[in-house]
Amino acid sequence: MSGSRMRLLSHRNVGLLLLSGGGGPSARPLTSPPVCSSSPARALSSLSATRRGLPKEKMSENGMSRAKVLTIDTMNPTVKKVEYAVRGPIVQRAVELERELSEGMKKPFAEVIKANIGDAHAMGQQPITFFRQVLALCSYPELLSDSIFPEDAKNRACRILNSCGGNSLGAYSASQGIESVRQDVARYIERRDGGVPCDPDNIYLTTGASDGIVTMLKLLVCGEGAGRTGVMISIPQYPLYSAALAELGAVQINYYLNEEKCWSLDISELQRALNEARRYCNPRALCIINPGNPTGQVQSRQCIEDVIRFAAKERLFLMADEVYQDNVYAEGCQFHSFKKVLFEMGPEYSESVELASFHSTSKCYMGECGFRGGYMEIINMDDEVKAQLTKLLSVRLCPPVPGQALMDLVVNPPQPGEPSYERFISERTATLSALAEKAKLTEQVLNTVEGIRCNPVQGAMYSFPRITIPEKAIKEATDVGQQPDMFYCMKMLEETGICLVPGSGFGQKDGTYHFRMTILPPKDKLKILLNKVQEFHQKFTQQYS
Repeated sequence: MSGSRMRLLSHRNVGLLLLSGGGGPSARPLTSPPVCSSSPARALSSLSATRRGLPKEKMSENGMSRAKVLTIDTMNPTVKKVEYAVRGPIVQRAVELERELSEGMKKPFAEVIKANIGDAHAMGQQPITFFRQVLALCSYPELLSDSIFPEDAKNRACRILNSCGGNSLGAYSASQGIESVRQDVARYIERRDGGVPCDPDNIYLTTGASDGIVTMLKLLVCGEGAGRTGVMISIPQYPLYSAALAELGAVQINYYLNEEKCWSLDISELQRALNEARRYCNPRALCIINPGNPTGQVQSRQCIEDVIRFAAKERLFLMADEVYQDNVYAEGCQFHSFKKVLFEMGPEYSESVELASFHSTSKCYMGECGFRGGYMEIINMDDEVKAQLTKLLSVRLCPPVPGQALMDLVVNPPQPGEPSYERFISERTATLSALAEKAKLTEQVLNTVEGIRCNPVQGAMYSFPRITIPEKAIKEATDVGQQPDMFYCMKMLEETGICLVPGSGFGQKDGTYHFRMTILPPKDKLKILLNKVQEFHQKFTQQYS
């Protein structure tokens, strides 16, 4: 074979890895030759043991049986507690259905429409031209001599490359991120927050916002028993939080958003949750998602002030997940950053309340999920802890440098008078306007269906409607060991090809049922999706009434 391509050949029980040049001296066995089962019963016994999570015996060269070191019983127990509904069983089944359709199997639908995750480009959203031009130039600098690229894109690419080791996007950066990018992020935050100062030394570039959130939780979690760290998260919540807390062995403290008031946050509910939690753990942090995921609410300035006062009074570390800050659609709603409000409340709060806020390239009008770009800003962090944070981040060397470059473009886009400005503004406006239109359409259509109630999608990229499930369906779901809304969503997938996420994966009040769906599909496909949801719900209700 030519080049570095690899080919796996199998002859009876011998596996050989052939590297470039065919067999010869470069051929080597992949593993010890497996021992064939002498009977079907033995093969079935081995398969059954594996599926039961028991160690599968394997014969070593000396004929002795050997169990696996890592089994379901010997692995890290906290990992087994991790759940992530956005890519859970229903999504795995959706992938299987797509494969079955591609193989010609007959289904009652022609395609699977995935509305389970906020992956904008996968749903058809087009990338911003200027961003991709600069990233192309950074990735392949020989293109800088090509006249097809505008001069401002070339200038931006040169500036980024000059900040990279060896003038290459392929070099490691500092663990905290490229200095010039952190400076641009700081200037962006100052503009966004009306002149509130921002120190680049408080900016940490991250692998998407998720990386920063998990890193901060690692710093916060400590103690044992009743002294174990508790973290307050909203219900419904984005499953990253519950998954990270489970993996870290922290205590999840649920506070419930008020569905009757458009998923608003009530301070009395925060106080209730905190008081109860203090009986069995040590609450240390309060997480806020604004605009909300999965609920799409946008918090008022007054609400943010109340939350800051609550955190100050109760000595809680604030974590503000603000990745949807450009995704605000509803009339009368406006995004207010926690940092801006904190500083406008005066030194009593701005000099004492500890805050980490997060942003990402994955959402808003960008939708560049795959580049894994993001940042976090820390406020009022203890200097010694800050040194430990830098040490912790150094273990993973640095966030992806292409993602850092993209983050730089997000916070420092084309300016008036530059060649790319008009096109950038046009594309940005078109994307956000389309999302606003689809948010309204989703709310309107779902609210025409008896048994579905959808709050206004004020922001973000999702609706989280409440659904009525008949008692007969609840009983059948219980009999097969499923949550009722999982049963509902799985039925919908099998009958319509629509992939949604059951509300139980995000948390919900007992006795209520929901699903989360994105508003990202193109408008024509979104209309098809909504019509199918409407028809399915009516049919499902009739079937189980």
